Amino acid sequence: MTIEFADHADAHRFELRDGDEVLGFIDYRLRDGVITLVHTEVDPAHSGQGLAARLARGALDDARSRGLSVVPSCPYVASYIGKHPEYADLVAPADR
Repeated sequence: MTIEFADHADAHRFELRDGDEVLGFIDYRLRDGVITLVHTEVDPAHSGQGLAARLARGALDDARSRGLSVVPSCPYVASYIGKHPEYADLVAPADR
């Protein structure tokens, strides 16, 4: 299995794929330098493999590389940031 992380901007989501199979995704909204991470979902057949964490890390690393602030509306992403304080600086001021 070769898992790839990609931003599918036309679908407004980050995805983890193995070939043509979508293993999981994070839906987002992007506006005025702020990315709102709305919902994380992993295919139940692939749960327990750390894919949600990999998605969250990829989305947050992408936001950092693009200079975006993050609004973690998704409970999973908010929890991930809480457990990984190295991403706390990305959170938009109103959401800290």
